[in-house]
Amino acid sequence: MSLSGKVAIITGSGQGLGLAYARELARQGAAVVINDVNAETAEQAVALIKAEGGRAAAVVAPVGSTEAAKALVNGALEAFGRLDILVTNAGILRDKSLLKMTDEDFDLVINVHLRGTFTCVREAFGYFKENGIAGRIITIGSPTGQRGNFGQTNYAAAKAGIVGMVRTWALEMKKAGVTANTVVPVAATAMTKTVPYFQKAVEADERGEVMPSFFRHDLGFGTANDVAGLIAFLASDAAAGITGQVIGAGGDRLQVWTHPEAAATEYREGGWNYQDLVENFDALFGDKLQGVGEEFLPLPDELKPEPVPAH
Repeated sequence: MSLSGKVAIITGSGQGLGLAYARELARQGAAVVINDVNAETAEQAVALIKAEGGRAAAVVAPVGSTEAAKALVNGALEAFGRLDILVTNAGILRDKSLLKMTDEDFDLVINVHLRGTFTCVREAFGYFKENGIAGRIITIGSPTGQRGNFGQTNYAAAKAGIVGMVRTWALEMKKAGVTANTVVPVAATAMTKTVPYFQKAVEADERGEVMPSFFRHDLGFGTANDVAGLIAFLASDAAAGITGQVIGAGGDRLQVWTHPEAAATEYREGGWNYQDLVENFDALFGDKLQGVGEEFLPLPDELKPEPVPAH
């Protein structure tokens, strides 16, 4: 097995995508540390992995603080004697449009996603460097962090920030042989279950059926297991040369996202004053302006959600 002898921490892995990642890492031979805020959920995940022949232990902690990050690394060392892989999956949502979003809504999401990724990676990298381990850092991004999404100021900021940190870490960790990458999953979750557009896909998944090809191929939308293979690959020795990347996975689709580059460049001797811009900007850059948000293909009639009965 490709990860035999390795030890992985997966934050937010009591259920959903995180649990799928943990199960796949365990199937590939890694011992896994399950993390959740709910002790019962965490222990159920540990029991499931053990029943499947894997090795697992639980650390119950709300990700965000330095203390939680230390508890996770110490938990891996106490249970399995080492650490090789960190997957920062933990996250929460507090979706509201800008004028309705409170300070608390913003801070909670930033604390778990962004600060939690920072504190956990800092703690894991310190251990890797001190012990000469060519470890693997795998962070979890989102299409929202790449493109934006209505009602997700906090989440978009956190996910975009994670990508910025990963690019920096790829530079800082290179000498130590540690890789840092971001995975952008597009999969059926508790969140997408509530979106009517994905209704037929999620219903098929819940029945244990293969999702329609429109979702899997055309949209690149699939199950948690469709993403888990990429997590295990990036955690393996086979991915030693891959770092600083943003890689999307969903359904039948795999994508490497570009890093931001200038879409157009023009020069003017002496610089650009207000009047220059008024007179020239549209002609020079009007057709180079970038889109925002994701645009979904129209649903085929047979995949449209069932109409809600009138009361």
